Amino acid sequence: MTYTPPDSFVTRPTLQGTFGMSASTHWLATASAQAVLERGGNAFDAAVAGAFVLHVVEPHLNGPGGDMTGVFATAVNPSEPVVLMGQGPAPAAATREHYLGEGLELVPGAGALAAAVPAAVDAWLLLLRDHGTWELADVLAFTIGYARNGHPVLERVGRTIAAVAELFTEHWPTSAARWMPEGRIPGEGEIVKNEAYASVLDRLVDAGAAAETREARIDAARLEWREGFVAQAAVDFIQAPHRHSSGTDHAGVMSREDFAGFQAGYEEATTFTFRGYTIAKTGPWGQGPALLQTLAILDGLPDQQLDPSTALGAHTILEAQKLAIADREAYYGDASVPMEYLLSAEYSAQRRALITEKASAEFRPGSVPGHSPFTPPLRTEYTPPASQGQAFAGVGEPTVAKPTGAQPGEPTVASSGETRGDTCHIDVVDQWGNMVSATPSGGWLQSSPTIPELGFCLGSRLQMTWLEDGAPSTLRPGKRPRTTLTPTLILKDGVPVVALGSPGGDQQDQWQLLYILRTIVGGYSPQQAIDAPSLHTTSIPGSFWPRTWEPGGAVVEDRLGEDVISDLERRGHIVTRAGDWSLGRLSAVVSDPATGVLKAAANPRGAQGYAAGR
Repeated sequence: MTYTPPDSFVTRPTLQGTFGMSASTHWLATASAQAVLERGGNAFDAAVAGAFVLHVVEPHLNGPGGDMTGVFATAVNPSEPVVLMGQGPAPAAATREHYLGEGLELVPGAGALAAAVPAAVDAWLLLLRDHGTWELADVLAFTIGYARNGHPVLERVGRTIAAVAELFTEHWPTSAARWMPEGRIPGEGEIVKNEAYASVLDRLVDAGAAAETREARIDAARLEWREGFVAQAAVDFIQAPHRHSSGTDHAGVMSREDFAGFQAGYEEATTFTFRGYTIAKTGPWGQGPALLQTLAILDGLPDQQLDPSTALGAHTILEAQKLAIADREAYYGDASVPMEYLLSAEYSAQRRALITEKASAEFRPGSVPGHSPFTPPLRTEYTPPASQGQAFAGVGEPTVAKPTGAQPGEPTVASSGETRGDTCHIDVVDQWGNMVSATPSGGWLQSSPTIPELGFCLGSRLQMTWLEDGAPSTLRPGKRPRTTLTPTLILKDGVPVVALGSPGGDQQDQWQLLYILRTIVGGYSPQQAIDAPSLHTTSIPGSFWPRTWEPGGAVVEDRLGEDVISDLERRGHIVTRAGDWSLGRLSAVVSDPATGVLKAAANPRGAQGYAAGR
């Protein structure tokens, strides 16, 4: 059934072809990935090449010191979606007792105490080794070129640096030296370089030069990353106390043993079948299963109640998301989680029955036999005692874009005007049927002080853990923080048909849900679904420092329409209008096995995302 027709205005066509498709959050990453496909590489070669480019061209959104999560299927085993696990754990010395002893109430949102073991680079190299075909040197050539020779910098990179300029100059001098040459913030289009990172990649390639096979050369680079100069430089640098988002100074706790002890890996995907399509996500160490829970709740409702462009549909979707994400907070973590029960028809029906005509402002996790739900601190605001009311720029991820009335292509800013950290995304499908969706993040330039020898900093994923005892996501040495990174792979009749994802922290799956509903239920094309008006709930505990929530909160694009927005307000939603073009940075690639046609689409908001293919 096709419900409300999409807007007649679509920003660009859905690309169609039969050779290969790439889509990402930056045109240079998309172009690099597509160039690999054109030169005979497969989807995995292309995705790795594009992902490393993202380190350089979107440094305010991700970096080598961060993490990534992917989900993919191969042409050899198309019916088996696989999770690429690139989420590092907490260091051995990252105990809640240590953090509490440092006078902290929350894990900081920036600074080395917020850093999990860097995992993105090892994960990408693992994927290249096992499923790619190209040599490491060839895959990294795009990134080395952009880092050494320069690339035109985005305006948003300069705006991010400006937001943290005082922090850099007063507390993080190595970051000021890296990102503010001669004390100046780079302007839009200015050529910027990162020779230090180019040299890092050269040294990784050189580490495997003497090995006899492609796989051995890649493994040598992985070993050099984990046990060689990268680990030594990072660990030595963070021993010096430095300013954190708590307003206080602390030394990092990561060791060389932490680096050496981590390797990326593969895991079985968590899946749910909705309207004949199998949606594949990470396990509950990520937030991905909350999307599956939302679909399980909505699956018992008629199609006309699932249209995000109507008041009833928007209300129903918001309420279902609150219930699923409450379970995320109560039960998800790097531990045993009863996903079979949480996705069962019986439990989903119980949760569905809680949705009424009025908006809920309560935190309502469900009851799971044998498990006690965790209730997080439900703060509506938080100011660290040491900060003296001063905001610490550069933490968290964006939730609301301003100003109202923004048009396609205008930049996105947090509602306070503060530029915040974000995430990247890349999707690739090739002519042979390989398909991958991946979301790299963390280690953005404002995460912690730049390590001069490396040209990048460590990430801040541990801010997603609690210092309260007894939570499934309490800070524990060796345990992964419950990441928000949540790419999606969709299968139909045992064949992958969609790779999808978006940056956006707690909003990633909320925005992806709208795409899934609009394409599977509503009949939208990929670009129509991405362009359509977006919305999400903020009536959930935030995953990012300072971890507050807005009971009953809903954020909508104004294009949703006055009648729909007014109806949501009458139902009790506390609505924030975010402008016409502001929410989401979705991209997707699509394969139609029946016709052989491949498709791609990317987000127009912010004028960064691009799709390419033929």
